[in-house]
Amino acid sequence: MSLAIDEASRLADLIRAADSVVALTGAGISVPSGIPDFRSPGTGLWENVDPMEVAHIDVFRSDPERFWHFYAERFHSLEDKRPNRAHDALAQMEQAGLLKAVITQNIDRLHARAGSQELIEVHGTIAHSSCVGCGARYPLAEVRDRQAADPAGVPRCECESALKPDVVLFGEYLPVEAIERAEQLAIGADVLLCIGSSLEVYPVAELPELTLGSGGQIAILTQGPTPFDRRAAVRMRGDVVAELEALLSALEIERPVGDGP
Repeated sequence: MSLAIDEASRLADLIRAADSVVALTGAGISVPSGIPDFRSPGTGLWENVDPMEVAHIDVFRSDPERFWHFYAERFHSLEDKRPNRAHDALAQMEQAGLLKAVITQNIDRLHARAGSQELIEVHGTIAHSSCVGCGARYPLAEVRDRQAADPAGVPRCECESALKPDVVLFGEYLPVEAIERAEQLAIGADVLLCIGSSLEVYPVAELPELTLGSGGQIAILTQGPTPFDRRAAVRMRGDVVAELEALLSALEIERPVGDGP
């Protein structure tokens, strides 16, 4: 038995024995969908741009044109992306009653598109933007239309105020309701699956500690090192799609007929 299959079998045993399994996902789960992570050399989103100069709340407030020049490209790059088999695997586990929820640091909507129902998007989502003046909310397609119609490239509300993506920018706190729900799930988890995350961005990086502190176990499926590697009950370092496919096989969850790649 190969190491990957052996680890998948061990993880499947942990999941079967657990009453509550929760997934925590980071940028690595979306890389197979063609979305770069943030800091990988040569490909990371912040490789050639300082996020503090384009994606900080102060930049949005002081220079919305500069902010939206960057975010227009970000929106465009994410708009046509589709869930990959790693997203699908978590949705299938939830449908099979083996996964309670997905907590994600990603804003790309791919978990929702894959069919995950109990989804906590702690960094928000690009699915909509809100007016900083009156609070009106607009779906992504309309935000794109309003941006294209504005001479300065800034999507605006009917009240003329700039729209802000409903994502957590640098300099902002995470939504209280979302992070409190994530903490509750982590505390109550018998197994926390940490997938595609460096587990270094706080306060989300505290979630594995909450699981461990309450007697649960963590499994880490990500290629790079994390601060929790030595404390993980299962540590898998290969391709995230292959690893979650192996986990589905070990759990005897069949891939739907006709499902895409």
